[in-house]
Amino acid sequence: MAVAQTMQEKESEDCSLLPLVHDIIKCIDKESQDIHQELNKLRTKIQEAREQISNMPGIDTSPEEQQQQLASLREQVRTKNQLLQKYKSLCMFEVPKAS
Repeated sequence: MAVAQTMQEKESEDCSLLPLVHDIIKCIDKESQDIHQELNKLRTKIQEAREQISNMPGIDTSPEEQQQQLASLREQVRTKNQLLQKYKSLCMFEVPKAS
């Protein structure tokens, strides 16, 4: 449970690189020696993003396989909706009236 919660927290973290780029530009403008530290932060953030992308479910399936899965799932939904409509039209269920 705790592992799932920390994974969700990590996934919901901001993946914006813009603040880091802004800090790098400020260091360049000031001719600061902190530029290397800021660049390392950017490299780390990019590496974390790459790891998150590689861990995404379905990343290893081709676009064709994804299209096939999507078509299959849509067909399942269509079939289930048809069955649901069929069962609703049978009127086998009596709905008790609220008193």
